[in-house]
Amino acid sequence: MIIEYLRYQLQNPATCEEFEQAYLAAMKILRRSPHCLGVEMAQCLDAPTDYIVRISWDSVAGHIEGFRKSADFPAFLALVRTYIPYMPEMRHYQLKPGSETLAA
Repeated sequence: MIIEYLRYQLQNPATCEEFEQAYLAAMKILRRSPHCLGVEMAQCLDAPTDYIVRISWDSVAGHIEGFRKSADFPAFLALVRTYIPYMPEMRHYQLKPGSETLAA
């Protein structure tokens, strides 16, 4: 399992609600993928226009070759494309031995 972290820094507080609604819809699409093991969105309390989206994938290949080449990807991209310029980070991380997955 790998974890993808996407960090967003929106410029306008008025767009937060739109961003959240777009990502809630996008998360439904992500959850349909057999490669997506879970997804969550968190808003920063200290800077409310900042968000982290955390996606658990079965593998990097499952994300890149599986989801991004699937029939669902264009619909997902259409929902989040507006916010890509406000995403300074999108990286894959591997959990290290001794780590535990976080429960909600």
